[in-house]
Amino acid sequence: MTRNICITAGEGQSGFLIAELLLKENKFAKRIDSITSLVLDPTNPKCTELESLGAKIVPHHPGRERQMVKTFKEVGCDTICVIPPAHKDKVDITIELCETAKKAKVQNRKKQPRLREFIDIENIVLSSKGDPSVELGHSPCVIRAGFYAENLLLYPQQAQLNGILPLPIGENHKFAPVALGDIAYVAACVLAGKGKHGFDDRHRGQMMIVTGPMLCAGKELAEAASQAVGQKMEFENISEREAKRILKAQADIDDSEKEYLLEYYSLVREGKTNYVVTTAFHDVTGEQPTQPSEFFRMYSHELRPKKKAKTDNST
Repeated sequence: MTRNICITAGEGQSGFLIAELLLKENKFAKRIDSITSLVLDPTNPKCTELESLGAKIVPHHPGRERQMVKTFKEVGCDTICVIPPAHKDKVDITIELCETAKKAKVQNRKKQPRLREFIDIENIVLSSKGDPSVELGHSPCVIRAGFYAENLLLYPQQAQLNGILPLPIGENHKFAPVALGDIAYVAACVLAGKGKHGFDDRHRGQMMIVTGPMLCAGKELAEAASQAVGQKMEFENISEREAKRILKAQADIDDSEKEYLLEYYSLVREGKTNYVVTTAFHDVTGEQPTQPSEFFRMYSHELRPKKKAKTDNST
């Protein structure tokens, strides 16, 4: 059975990490025949890196459904990993990808939605389950990621200059940030798995919800960061307005992603994120997800406070 995978939003962090894992890790690479990265920006440096690893880079032009159906058929993909792009029209783009994949008769499909606005997209993916007229009906699979821990690194000035982790989440409310690498690992395992009907029978038809392994309040996150960098880090509960100002000034991400972050923080403040879901991660990978202290250790160089320059007043 062949496995020719097309990964959308290939130049994004999620798409890049999934493709990189599949191409570089031997346990995945030996089960994959080809990787195609569908990208909105072919000039992105990540495209060059993926191409050097053996991926085929294909430009994605939203709004051209007929051309996209043709593209899917030409690249010969039998499996598609649909990742909502960091784009203001990401919902429309993702729905269009799901529909064109159906028309192109791609057999296996996996999605990685981000927030509740994508529940409609999840429903579209899973609604094909059991439909004998649609190839995708055999092996849909959805991975719903929790809050990406990497989003905690969007405040470098406060962390490096003042040793502060500023978040608008309240003093005591908790959530379980998940490392992007863990989500990519789950996705790689699903995409490389094979069964009689497409994906491994343990994965197909599954809704996999994945969070980090530990519920953390702001102070607990700051303590984990302190352990990682070897210096004191403090949590500061800031207002949503201040968070919006900091994200606008410092975060090099799409405006829709900033809106997502602020919406998620509001869920934390409302006490709607007090849960941990790691069963799917363990069942799929056979391993345990990344602990907060381990995550911060990987990025300690981005958090370690910098010494402020002294002013020379000598004459």
